[in-house]
Amino acid sequence: MKRVRLVLSLCVGLGLLSVAARDAPSQDQAALSYTRPQAQAGRTAYMTYCVSCHGPHLNDGTQGAPLKGAAFMRKYGDRPVLDLFQIARTTMPTASPGSLDVATYTSLVAFLLQENAIVAGSAELPADARQLAGMNLPASGFSIMAFSPYTAQKTVSLPNPLDHYSSVGKTDLTDPPAKDWLTWRRGWNAHGFSPLQQITPANAAQLRQVWSWTLPAGSTEGVPLVRDGTLFVQGFGDTVQALNAETGDLLWQYTPILESGVAPFQKRGIALSGERLFIGTSDVHVIALDVHTGKVVWDTKIGNNKIREQINGGPLVAAGKVMVGTAGTGIGAKPGGPQLVGLDEATGKELWRLGTIAKPGEPGGDSWNGIPFMSRSGASIWTPGSFDPGTGLAYFGTGNTYDTGPLLPAKKDPGISNEALYTNSTLAVDPETGKLVWYFQHFPNDQWDLDWAFERQLVDLTIAGKPRRVMITTGKIGIYDALDAKTGQYLFSIDLGLQNIVSAIDPLTGHKQVNTRLYPGDGKVKMVCPHGAGVKNYLPASWNQQSGILVMPLNEACMDIFPVPGGGPGLALSSGVNWGIRPARTVTASMAGSRPST
Repeated sequence: MKRVRLVLSLCVGLGLLSVAARDAPSQDQAALSYTRPQAQAGRTAYMTYCVSCHGPHLNDGTQGAPLKGAAFMRKYGDRPVLDLFQIARTTMPTASPGSLDVATYTSLVAFLLQENAIVAGSAELPADARQLAGMNLPASGFSIMAFSPYTAQKTVSLPNPLDHYSSVGKTDLTDPPAKDWLTWRRGWNAHGFSPLQQITPANAAQLRQVWSWTLPAGSTEGVPLVRDGTLFVQGFGDTVQALNAETGDLLWQYTPILESGVAPFQKRGIALSGERLFIGTSDVHVIALDVHTGKVVWDTKIGNNKIREQINGGPLVAAGKVMVGTAGTGIGAKPGGPQLVGLDEATGKELWRLGTIAKPGEPGGDSWNGIPFMSRSGASIWTPGSFDPGTGLAYFGTGNTYDTGPLLPAKKDPGISNEALYTNSTLAVDPETGKLVWYFQHFPNDQWDLDWAFERQLVDLTIAGKPRRVMITTGKIGIYDALDAKTGQYLFSIDLGLQNIVSAIDPLTGHKQVNTRLYPGDGKVKMVCPHGAGVKNYLPASWNQQSGILVMPLNEACMDIFPVPGGGPGLALSSGVNWGIRPARTVTASMAGSRPST
C-alpha cells in the first residue's frame, strides 16, 4: 500500500522554478543517472508513440494522465525507477503494449526524468531490471507553486489481505481450504471443483458485479489463484498482479524484462507454495516471487526461445521441486525436443531434466519411423502437471508433432515403428530424481494435431468392487482414458461420441484402432472429426468427487483435410495438408474397459 509523502513547494518571486532534487543513495542503492543523448532519443520516441494521448508538453493531453509535475512526482517519487519503467513497458504504446525494444523504453524513462527536472549525468540509465530496482527517484521534483507553504498530504491506509497471508503447505495443496484456489486446477489433484456453497440456484439471480480489473492487453489463458483473500493473476506480457480479492485494489505488480527479440505469449498456470509465487516467462525463465511484495527471490533460465522453446504451461510445485515443462514444435525447434525440468524450490537450482522425445537405444527410441533423434520434434508440455502424495508421482501430458510427414508411410525395417513416443502420452515422474516411472501413450502416430496434453485429474473410483486411485485425462479427440495412478495400468475409456477416427478400443490394453482411410497423403479430401481445435482443448474439466460427476467444456466441429499442391509455408501439418471447418458429425458414444462406479 502506498503512503503519499510530503511534497515541498517553494516560491521564487512571481515565477515558477523547478530544481533537481538528488537524494543521496543508500548503501544498497545506486545513484540515479541518465544522459542527455538518451533523453533526446526518448523525446523522439515520445513524439512518435505517446504525444497523441499525453500531449506535446506531457501534461496537456486529452486522453493520458500528466507525465510531469507535482501529481506525477507524488505518484513515482521515492519509488524505484523500475516501477516507472514497468508502467511504460506494459502500457505503451496503447495499441500494442510491450512492442518497443528495451532501449526505447529506457530512453523514454530518461526523457520523463529530464522533463521532471532531474538533471542528466555521465552514465546512461541502465536497462537491467535489477539495476533499475536499486535506483530511486527523488522524493520530490520540487515542482514549485507560487506562495505555497509546505503542504502535507494525508496518509491513506487501505486494508491489505497480505498482512494475514498464511504459508501454503502440503496439507493445503492436498486438500485446499474451501475459500482458496492454490493451483491452476485448485489443488494437486487437479479436480478444478470448488466446494463453496453460498451460491445456489435460489440466489444466483441476485449476483451482481462488485468490482472489475482490466488485465494487460493481449491473450490471457491463465487461471487466477486465491489465498487468504489475495488474488494472483498473470496476464499478457508475463505481468503478474496481486489484487485484494474483496475490493479489486492492486497490491503489487511484477513484469519481467524479457530478453531482446522475445515476443510475449500467453501462459496457462502459476503456482503457490510456502510464501512464494512461481511463474514461467516468455524467454523461458522460471521465477520465484515473494507473495508479500512481488520481489524476485530467484530467477532460473531453463531453455532457449531462439530455437522455438517456450514455457506456455506453468509450474507444478511439489516435494520441494518446481517442475516445469517446455514446448516447441516444428522444424527449427529445439533439437532433441521439449524438456521437463526440475528445480529446487528454495534456490531455483536445476536438479534434473527429462526429455519428452524418446532417444535411440532407450525404450521407445525406435518408434520414430527412422527419423534421426535431432530431427524429431513435438511432445510439448503446455499445461501444468498434477501430483499425488499417495503415489509420490507427478503427472504431465504431452502433445503431438506437427512434423507428421516423415511418420507416413510406416517403414518395414525390423523393430522400427511410427508411434512417435512420447507424443500424446502421460508421463508419470518421480519428483526427487526426474526419472520416468511409467508412461502411457494415448494416441500414437497422430496425423491430425489431436494433442493429449491437458489436465491429469486424480480421482477415487470403485472398480470391480475395489477402491482405486485413478488418473483420468482426455485429448482433443474426446476420448477419456483412465489409468491406475500408481502403475499406469489401463482401466477403461469413455468415447464422448464426437469423433470418427478411432473405430475400436482394446478393453485390456487401451490400444486404439484407427481408421487408416482417414490418413492424409493419397491426394484425397477427408472429412475428419473432430476439427484440429479438438472436442476438448486447454479449457479444463471439473471433477466433483462427492457426486462422481465430471463436467467439461466441449467443441462440436469437424474438418476437411485437403492436400495443398506444392506444399510450402502455412501448412497445418508437414504431410502436405491443411484443413477447413465442417459442421459436427455426432457419433454414438461408447465405453471400453472396466465400468467404474463411485
